[in-house]
Amino acid sequence: MQRKVFDMIASAGGAVMVVVLVVAGVLLMWGYSFANSNVHNQLAEQQIVFPPASAFAHPKAGTEITPSMIGTVSKYAGQPLVTGQQAEVYANDFIAVHLKEIGGGLTYAQLSAKAMALPKGSPAYTAAEAQVQSVFQGTTLRGLLLEAYAFGTFATIALIAAIAAFALAALMAVLVAIGFLHGRRTPAEKELTVHAPIRATLATT
Repeated sequence: MQRKVFDMIASAGGAVMVVVLVVAGVLLMWGYSFANSNVHNQLAEQQIVFPPASAFAHPKAGTEITPSMIGTVSKYAGQPLVTGQQAEVYANDFIAVHLKEIGGGLTYAQLSAKAMALPKGSPAYTAAEAQVQSVFQGTTLRGLLLEAYAFGTFATIALIAAIAAFALAALMAVLVAIGFLHGRRTPAEKELTVHAPIRATLATT
């Protein structure tokens, strides 16, 4: 095979890879934009705002702000909850702490089973049902926020993958340009040479 023909074929294959990588990058960027905007819009509709900075001045166990929230929840003080990362912090470091306090460390299912075992209509049953409802609402909100965090994470992964695809496409484009340039400069009569060890190996197969 002529070396010029080989260079052109290899370069054409590289050009196809550039197109594939660019298309993949565009699709990944679209996925990132779609997921990220949906997470933002869904969270913004909830109109959740982190406690103000002043609330973190005197953290105390059993109150709205506990010592465990300093350093995590506090860094978003006063901000509206609109990102997946904020949703994770609010769900795990704010809501989960209060759920543990309200339910004594028991889950919604466990609290509900305990309430059902009490005489209906009794003061103990009424109090237990109120506790169950509070934990149910908090658990539901926490689950929704963690779902938003998951989709936000997918968006971030798509963005990283898109950047990698564009970077590889740029690198491949440079190699393709070099390949076409080399092919144009190569004399048409020049043959593709095969080194002796490789030729011997091919001959024995």
